[in-house]
Amino acid sequence: MAEKIIVGVSGAPVSDRAVDWAVARGTARGQSVELIAVVGGVVGAVGEASVLERATRSAQDMLDAQVARVGGGLTTRVLSGNPVAHLIDASMDAALLVLGSDYRGPDRGPTRGAHGIRIAAGAHCPVVVVPDIDLEQRAGVVVGLDGSAISERALAFAAAEADRLGEKLVAVSVWSPLTAPRNTLAVYPELYLANMQAVTEEAQSLALAGLASQYPDLVIERVVEKGYPSHVINAHAAHARLIVLGTHGRGALARFLLGSISQEVLERLATVTAVVR
Repeated sequence: MAEKIIVGVSGAPVSDRAVDWAVARGTARGQSVELIAVVGGVVGAVGEASVLERATRSAQDMLDAQVARVGGGLTTRVLSGNPVAHLIDASMDAALLVLGSDYRGPDRGPTRGAHGIRIAAGAHCPVVVVPDIDLEQRAGVVVGLDGSAISERALAFAAAEADRLGEKLVAVSVWSPLTAPRNTLAVYPELYLANMQAVTEEAQSLALAGLASQYPDLVIERVVEKGYPSHVINAHAAHARLIVLGTHGRGALARFLLGSISQEVLERLATVTAVVR
């Protein structure tokens, strides 16, 4: 089992938050941490070598400053080329890949950039995206459950993190009525809505059934709501320390595509977000 956490480090201020998150997690779980910076835009142009040398040296200085800031104990690596490809390749030998995002919440800047989403979609290990948000007053670990095998892996990751952090686990399952052409179903039968709620509650209960024996001290809050998944999940994540989602692999031809719900949550980060494959 890989026991290394890799952190993609840029010059953005949020890199401090990403490194701090990874170091805290690595210390708690006995995992090493490696910082990687990628000098992008390399095309082999005439005269590029000297520019690349200066950029590489600057990137290494940036990583060295991070190591000094946290008190040492980290390894570093500077690469040149395509940042997305390099970080995806690095994830093959990692337990976790951590990225920072300068997104600071609704109405406070652009959505999460395409590069971060492509890395999360193509990585070979779970990816944690750390936004530039103060989480000091946050509590709880939120996990989205939909009854699939991948959401079981997301639940395992979330439960372990909640137990490690001493936080409650908030299990969120969302159901939506079937869709129909406009005005066809203006009002849904109450029996149908009640049964949808009951079926979703039952599926969630089955998913959570084994956690009590594995984590006897873990507090679990169960949430089953009607609505659109990414909206409901982000609403509950707004006050949480961490949110965990599963995403389905789509094969080599579409390796840079996330499931729609995971992508929508990543585009509007509410808190530190883990994507588990």
